[in-house]
Amino acid sequence: MFENKMRLLLFCVLLLGLLPVASAANDLEILNPRVPPDQIEEARSWVNPFPSTKENIEKGKVLFHGKAFCMTCHGKDGRGYSDIPGLVGKLPRNFTNKVWQAARKDGELLWILKNGSEGTAMAKFVPLVVTEEEAWHLILYVRSFGK
Repeated sequence: MFENKMRLLLFCVLLLGLLPVASAANDLEILNPRVPPDQIEEARSWVNPFPSTKENIEKGKVLFHGKAFCMTCHGKDGRGYSDIPGLVGKLPRNFTNKVWQAARKDGELLWILKNGSEGTAMAKFVPLVVTEEEAWHLILYVRSFGK
């Protein structure tokens, strides 16, 4: 009995010791931009022309769950699915992650919507699926997941 408790305690200590390593690795991936280095400064300079109002966020929500079909990969709650059949490359971003939200500028998100994300299944959406104006509204909704 005592031996089993000691094994369980040892397991918990080891697990707790490994969690910060896994967390640090995830944080590093979150901090890696998906906009190419030679284009990131320009993308970061793009500013959303629409204010973050309830009405504008709602427009983005309608697009996210409808026409733009973002929820197919990012889920209804914006967390991103980890088991999408046929998914190629990195997993969809988790929009609820506050570290990711703080690290990315709106212009970077627009760049991804315009150009896709190399090494992932994220395709170009502007102008094939949504207009640039609609993309800015989508970004407002994506930002609402981090609040």
